[in-house]
Parts: sequence; C-alpha cells; structure tokens
Amino acid sequence: MLQKLLLSGIAMSLINSAFSQDSAKAYSLTVTGSTDLYYRYDIAKTKANNLTSFTGSHNSFELGMASVKVDYQASKVQMVADIGIGKRAQEFSYNDEGILSSIKQLYISYAPASNVKLTAGSWATHVGYELVDPGLNRNYSMSYMFTNGPFFHTGVKGEVTFGVHNFMVGLANPTDYKYVPEGQMNSKFVLAQYSFTPGNIFKAYINYVGGKGVDTTKTDQFDLVLTSKLSKKFNIAYNGTINRTTSYLGNKLYDQTKSWWGSAMYFNYDPSKTLGLTLRQEYFSDKNHLKVFGGISDGGSIHATTLSANVRTGNLTFIPEIRFDKASEAIFTNADGGSRTWAANILFAAIYQF
Repeated sequence: MLQKLLLSGIAMSLINSAFSQDSAKAYSLTVTGSTDLYYRYDIAKTKANNLTSFTGSHNSFELGMASVKVDYQASKVQMVADIGIGKRAQEFSYNDEGILSSIKQLYISYAPASNVKLTAGSWATHVGYELVDPGLNRNYSMSYMFTNGPFFHTGVKGEVTFGVHNFMVGLANPTDYKYVPEGQMNSKFVLAQYSFTPGNIFKAYINYVGGKGVDTTKTDQFDLVLTSKLSKKFNIAYNGTINRTTSYLGNKLYDQTKSWWGSAMYFNYDPSKTLGLTLRQEYFSDKNHLKVFGGISDGGSIHATTLSANVRTGNLTFIPEIRFDKASEAIFTNADGGSRTWAANILFAAIYQF
C-alpha cells in the first residue's frame, strides 16, 4: 500500500510542478472531433444476434457518438479532455452514470526528459487493435476481442523510450472503473506494454493487464498486436489475446483458472484515396463459457467474417459493411425465434471527422 501511495504522490507532484514551469512558455491547443450514425439490418430480423459492442439494433437508424477532444501541449505538459455523447459513449463507460459516462479520456502527462513521460488520469486501453472512436477503425462493427477486453484504465503510468523501443508500466483501478466502488479500494490492476516501432513498415506491441476486480475475481490478459505495411495500397494487421480468469467463490475460496482467447487478421487495401476495403477474420474461443457461451456448459467458439468498404469524400467516410458470424453452438436466433449456429447482417454507417 505504501508503494502505491508513493507512486501516485510522485506522479502528481511532478505534474503540478510542470504547470508552473511551463506557464510562461509557448503552447499549442488542438480541438478535434467526430460524429457517426448507422443503420443495421439483421437477416433474422432481431437485434439479439448482435453480440459485440455498439451495434445492438435491427432495422433502425441509430445515432452513434458525438465526440470532441481537446489537447493542450506545452514543452513538458500535455492535458487531454476527450468527451463523447451518445449510446456508443454510454456503452464504453458502462460502469458510470450521468455525465461521467461522457468522459472517454481525461488525463495529464508530464515529460521530465525527452524519453520519459508520466501520466495520471483516465485513458483508452493499450490492449487490442481496435479503438472506441469509429473514425479510427476501418470496420464499423467491433470484434469479440474488443467487446470482451478492457475499454479504459484510470490511474498512473510511466513510459520510457529508447530509440525504437518503448516500455510502459502502470497501476490503475479495476478495468473500466473511473471510481472504485465503496469497500473495494484495495482492488488494483497492473498495466504493462513493450512496443517495437522501427518505422511504418512494421510495428509490434506486447500488452498486459492484470489484477483483482471489484468482485475479487483475479484476471490476467496478455495481448499481441502486429502491423505491417506491404505497399502504399496494402497493409495487414494481427491481434491475438488470451484472458485468464480465476473466479472468487466466497469464504476465501477461488475456482480453478479458466480462459478465453481470440485471434484476428485485418487485410486493408486502398486502391485510391477515396476508397478502402477491409476484411476482418476473427476466431473467438470461449470453451470455459466465460463470455458469449455463458449458458452452455461445454462452451464454444465463433468465427466472424466482416467485409467493410470505406468511401471517403473530404472529412466524410461512408461505410457499407457485410458480416457473417458462425458459432460452434446454436447461440443465435432465427426469424421464427428458434436457435441456430449462424447470424448475418448488413450495415451502413457514416462518420464525419474534423
């Protein structure tokens, strides 16, 4: 506990001193934002077949999220306030109520040296390939790995860069909690990342998050992201993740450790500046029925194929998308209300960014 208090105190003291040092120096202020909407039609005419984030609808025009990001930077200090309003933001901050659910990111960073950065606040997770902002993804619908992994972290972290190598370690509240519930103040998660970024041709990220949740369940997640630019028009990306969970049974007893894992390839092709195509192939395994196969004793797996086009005109991107999910067990619903092993839908989305 003393180490945690010292780490938090040092980080905040350095940030406070940084403001006084930079108050008279040049600074930059950048304001960016986006808004999105979509229409989704499920072949079985039900929204129950959507098992991933942000697109839980059928035959309805839906508002996504209006987002504004304010980024202040001085010589050593950075402050970011990233606010989102809409159903997408509410699902992202699902543990928060009221105005708190509109805070996507809110943090302050201080760089005591050119290769060192300390950050305190709340920020989007380093785990995974996909991001909450739709304009930063090429598929509009989300993967199973994104949906079941962490969304954001609130705490402190430090980063050190040596050339093409970057190391990050942090201490945070339980995953997706901006404020720890009463009686769970001792619950904390450890964060870590190693990244290798020699250039735009190839990048690699090894990520970790683990700790004790608010229900005292223990979780560890290891994650790998690889990207490669093969040409000016074609690039690929890979994301693989495994989560190990040990459930708390009460009376200081724990269940045996169980796991779920996923693996996805992203094939991105841009024949022109106004057109892009992305094929996502994802395999999600839930043999221990921790996630989507919760009601099935033997668990199961899903293979999801998503093909999206990105039609760009200025700051506007239009995304028509086709998705087909095939499960090993009958977890989807057909048009008559019965169960089946597959689901399919079409989706049309529009995103404007400034």
